[in-house]
Amino acid sequence: MSYLVLARKWRPKRFSELVGQEHVVRALTNALDSGRVHHAFLFTGTRGVGKTTIARIFAKSLNCEQGSSAEPCGECATCRDIDSGRYIDLLEIDAASNTGVDDVRELIDNAQYMPSRGRVKVYLIDEVHMLSKSAFNALLKTLEEPPGHVKFLLATTDPQKLPVTVLSRCLQFNLKRLDLQQIDGQMRKILAAEEITFEDGAIRQLTKAADGSLRDGLSLLDQAIAYTGGQLGDAAVATMLGSVDHARIGALLDALSANDGERVMTETSALAEFSPDWAHVLDALADALHRVQVRQLVPNAEVAADGVDIETLAGSTRPELVQLWYQMALNGRRDLAYAPSPRAGFEMTLLRMLAFRPNQGAQAQAPATGAANNATTAAAPALSPSAAPSARAASPSGAEAARAALRESMATLPSPPPLRAPTPAPVREAASPPPQRTASIETAPPAQAAAAPATATMQAQDWPDFVVKAPLRGAVREMAAHAVLLRHVGDQLVLGLPPNLDHLNRPQMVSQLAEQLAPVLGYVPRVQIEIVQDAPADSLRQRASRERDARQQAAEAAFMGDPDVQKLVARGARVVPDSIRPYEDQE
Repeated sequence: MSYLVLARKWRPKRFSELVGQEHVVRALTNALDSGRVHHAFLFTGTRGVGKTTIARIFAKSLNCEQGSSAEPCGECATCRDIDSGRYIDLLEIDAASNTGVDDVRELIDNAQYMPSRGRVKVYLIDEVHMLSKSAFNALLKTLEEPPGHVKFLLATTDPQKLPVTVLSRCLQFNLKRLDLQQIDGQMRKILAAEEITFEDGAIRQLTKAADGSLRDGLSLLDQAIAYTGGQLGDAAVATMLGSVDHARIGALLDALSANDGERVMTETSALAEFSPDWAHVLDALADALHRVQVRQLVPNAEVAADGVDIETLAGSTRPELVQLWYQMALNGRRDLAYAPSPRAGFEMTLLRMLAFRPNQGAQAQAPATGAANNATTAAAPALSPSAAPSARAASPSGAEAARAALRESMATLPSPPPLRAPTPAPVREAASPPPQRTASIETAPPAQAAAAPATATMQAQDWPDFVVKAPLRGAVREMAAHAVLLRHVGDQLVLGLPPNLDHLNRPQMVSQLAEQLAPVLGYVPRVQIEIVQDAPADSLRQRASRERDARQQAAEAAFMGDPDVQKLVARGARVVPDSIRPYEDQE
């Protein structure tokens, strides 16, 4: 006896044996039990999800000798003939090879005759979207008003190609792709019945390779049984599928997490010995990163290890770094075709993961910031008890000089590098203390002047220029640009935001703003955000908007005042609204 492949041997013969598609089974079962059976059904879905199988079970339910119901007996001659594919009143037509109007005309002519054995003559037209436009038009009348003994069951993988006139005459059921658990469970059930040993990793690989199609999965299972000799091992199935050894992916992620470039290149060389598809390797890497991120952010979710130490990676790698690596893996896979070679593209993706890490720049600046803080801290003890009141009693001219020194330091700021404290000379020259305090100020050490920027008070009108010069980045810069300075007292900065930007007032953003201002101010300020309706000054964005409006008005006035333009307007020319732009805006 010839061998019957698993996909045919284990084809469901009852609705209860179907894997998935509960929504379709429920509708058909209710229709059969209530006797409200439509004359035309359309089953759509990807390959191998049960379209033809459901149609055959439905035909068997209609013609079972024990009566029409949702549970055919499976034992009568009609049920056995339909299962074996030789029932005369079930006509299966392949529309891919019978596409013309002549084929449909023959179908219409035969539909007038009563069934030979059963109660209903069933026409099962597979891949119905392959019919020609003329064939569809010829079928419309019979499809809408068929004889009472005829039922049409149509199946297609591409319902978009069907005319609307056909769709409107059928009950349409969209069959879903099967998920991994459904395919995994069916494979295990079949292997147990066939008495074939297997490893969990092998089943997992076959389930993923099935891509939602149970028939594809069972075909791969047949191939794996033949390849492994009836013992499905993880490594053997991986070799058959040409997939990646997931243990290698785990080792690669361990090396990336440890920032060990040599180990990364060693693992890449080990992968290259198997001549893999590097696109598939990046897919496996992205899949492993997805599982690591799920473990980090949804601890109670079930995550399969699949050769990767998920727990260790989730604990040793920051979540934002996992997100960055995942995006790099996707981008690397997309750009693989443009690389000099697939392996070079893969290696560059890994090297990019090693080179770029979140907040690396902030960490690099940390020593400089710490040095500035240490300098400020070291200067504080040098002030004697008598010197401190003297500094507080400084005249207004001294405060103005301190603000001038702060503005001068902002103007000379090169960009991101931290700003050094201004030299003490200008502060000593500008200070004019009362005569009775002269001795205490003169005896103060020079370190007192080094602390001047920390005590200098910034005014509201200075804040926009300060934001322009300060090395702020990303969303923090946007928040500072929309804010106004309300108060600057000691190390406290009180900023105001309009009510429509209240969403920017988050602890994380405020903390990042303080950290990014520290290199400029020489200390970490205590930043406080208040929501204000009427700000005492303009923010950087408001000032830029006002300046832009002024430039626009000046440009329009200059353009309309040009003699040549006035001559053209006098002759009937019309200026297109909003077409005048300042020269600098066009560059």
